[in-house]
Amino acid sequence: MRGSFSVTVDIEDWYHIPSVCSSPYAVYRSVNEFFEKWEGRYDFLTEPTNRALKILDEFNITATFFVVADTVEHYPGLIESIVERGHELACHGLHHACKIDPETKERLMSSEEFEQKTLFAKKILEKISGERIVGYRAPNALVGGWMLDSLERIGFRYDSSVSVNSLYNKTDSSLKTVSSSPYYPVENGLEAGDDRNFIEFPWAYYQNVLKIPASGGPILRFLGVPLVLNGLIQSLKRGHTIFYFHPLDISCTRFPSIGNNRPFYWCMKGKFVERRIRHILKNLNNVNNLCLRDYPGI
Repeated sequence: MRGSFSVTVDIEDWYHIPSVCSSPYAVYRSVNEFFEKWEGRYDFLTEPTNRALKILDEFNITATFFVVADTVEHYPGLIESIVERGHELACHGLHHACKIDPETKERLMSSEEFEQKTLFAKKILEKISGERIVGYRAPNALVGGWMLDSLERIGFRYDSSVSVNSLYNKTDSSLKTVSSSPYYPVENGLEAGDDRNFIEFPWAYYQNVLKIPASGGPILRFLGVPLVLNGLIQSLKRGHTIFYFHPLDISCTRFPSIGNNRPFYWCMKGKFVERRIRHILKNLNNVNNLCLRDYPGI
């Protein structure tokens, strides 16, 4: 294996997913509307995040945490505890809202609105971390090339949202020139281009006849360890690659049963997913690990 390996963690709670908030088919139009109307428990995030931090400590891993910025307000002290352990903070949006339509891939907001909200999120996280925030991951991995141009304009140095695979495409591009290795995207697009002051870190995939997504997350929960681990190993032969998970993936608590279009989304999670994460980290323990801010050129 010639590549290095970055562990990334997406910090979002159950209500951030598009079936509940901030998508064209959500129950609530926004997180703000959710908090105006929701009367039940909302914090299912703190306990599994603390367990995730312990796992990373156990494997001596410094990770990149893509944080939904509103968690700073709703979970006092939680994001600070990530910073205290030396992990990198990166941006996962202000409220985890979709920026492009999941079906049509058309814009759901203007470049100006996207830049305004993302810059606000960036400043929130910079205040907590005491460092410049340079990384971004699109909520729900729904990303368009125009978004990368905006990110570069407002001071980001990299994105990690693109998932090349044969099962679905969450981007506005065919991704014909993209693999699983870091690359410089063309302006106003996601295809690979020439040298630029902005890097895309695409996700891992396993390639046989099809390209199957293998970076982690829901794929790890539903398709299991062998596919993800083999995909990561295969991607490491191409170069640097990404593994990711959500603290919610290892939560043992039942989440509220609301949400449109995804009735079985959280049917597989908890301790057995935690064992899967540990198995992957153990098997890749001999691979050079670095958080994304330390990648050459950032």
